[in-house]
Amino acid sequence: MSEYDVVVVGAGNAAMCAALAAREHGVSVAVLECAPEGEHGGNSSFTAGAMRVAYNTLDDLYALMPDLSDSEKESTDFGTYSEDQFFDDMARVTQNRTHPDMVELLVRRSHATMNWMRTKGVRFVPIYGRQAFKVDGKFKFWGGLTVEAWGGGPGLVEALHKSAAREGIAVMFETRALSLIADDNGVQGVRVRQNGKTRDIRAKAVILASGGFQANAEWRTRYLGPSWDLAKVRGTRFNTGSGIQMALDIGARPTGNWSGCHAVGWDRNAPEHGDLAVGDGFQKHSYPFGIMVNAKGERFVDEGADFRNYTYAKYGRVILDQPGQFAWQIFDQKVAHLLRDEYRIRQVTKVQADTLEELSTKLDDVDPAGFMRTVTGWNSAVKTDVPFNPNIKDGRGTKGLAVPKSNWANTLDKPPYLAFAVTCGITFTFGGLKITQAGEVVSLDEAPIPNLYAAGELVGGLFYFNYPGGTGLMAGAVFGRIAGDSAGKRVKAS
Repeated sequence: MSEYDVVVVGAGNAAMCAALAAREHGVSVAVLECAPEGEHGGNSSFTAGAMRVAYNTLDDLYALMPDLSDSEKESTDFGTYSEDQFFDDMARVTQNRTHPDMVELLVRRSHATMNWMRTKGVRFVPIYGRQAFKVDGKFKFWGGLTVEAWGGGPGLVEALHKSAAREGIAVMFETRALSLIADDNGVQGVRVRQNGKTRDIRAKAVILASGGFQANAEWRTRYLGPSWDLAKVRGTRFNTGSGIQMALDIGARPTGNWSGCHAVGWDRNAPEHGDLAVGDGFQKHSYPFGIMVNAKGERFVDEGADFRNYTYAKYGRVILDQPGQFAWQIFDQKVAHLLRDEYRIRQVTKVQADTLEELSTKLDDVDPAGFMRTVTGWNSAVKTDVPFNPNIKDGRGTKGLAVPKSNWANTLDKPPYLAFAVTCGITFTFGGLKITQAGEVVSLDEAPIPNLYAAGELVGGLFYFNYPGGTGLMAGAVFGRIAGDSAGKRVKAS
């Protein structure tokens, strides 16, 4: 076919939610995926699958995870995460820049959207091991993040694509969208390259959901700044900003934090782009329980400023700013059991030593004398009279250091010592297209461009400077469903 009611550009979480929502209106839907089958799913396939959702009662949460056993319920303190808390977190980490209308939709529709995803075959489970530690026989969740898709990002993508197949949605792999077909009446389709040939696919509505520009080194340097061409790309190599460019070419309005992005601590020797066989295993997110040092052997950031969920997406930028664009994370055996599974993968850059002096000589490209000065000062600064508790902001900090640590400080004195080398891994960019509350792409004249919608990472205005963990997939699902529903309704009514 060369004509569909709705065409979706992209095949990740946001795109598939859009396609499924449009299909509910009985319209024909096609999904264009530039990646080959096996690499499909965009950045969603590289995530751990966490989704931040508001829930006022445990029954709200249990509705999303009906498979929970009684013993799991009894041994877990899930707490609550109200809409007000969600709003507060979004405002705090974005320094009150997040767009009010967008965050309203994100928060208010988060629970309903996840319930809707369950009807599409997506299964959700608690994030044990990454968001809860067992203390006194009970798991306690922290940081407002409780739920993930079963099977992580790959499981989420597989469930959505299986649902699409059941519902008769065509997915075209190795089909690169080149430009939008548009005239004075709005968007009429997409020009694509497929099997080496250029052709037009006509459509009554087009939904752009093809990700940000994080895999485009030239754009990263242009918009994020110097050295960003040196960052590793955590996810797919296909997210180069082409969807954004297609919309800008027909007069769409850019918006949001174009100089900002989600960037984390990532294995120093990871490949230039994500590896689906490893997924998100190259990330190194247990830094709140240790210290990080740069090439001078010096600490440069408060590792315990907040829960990981609220700092990890901005600390990649801080690491990139260090000499040589790297750092080492240091732990001893008091906290080794708390390290996330990603520290135990085969493809990890790790050293181990029985003394701190020996460790100082094994940290590649680090000044040993500077490291020893840092560790000596560190061990005398830890407030050891304050109890350590990984499940709360315990206030176990330091005193007298130029760079303090606010929580979870422990002396380094129980060998063997472990160290892991990290660099900056970019996840997605924050700048993108401006949309209405119906998911319509807005023109430079602030009017909706007829028949054009957008969702996911290529939408701007939601995230600035930082990001609360699990919000990306949630935003993709919420705005994907909105865009698909709006497009489907428009086509059905035409």
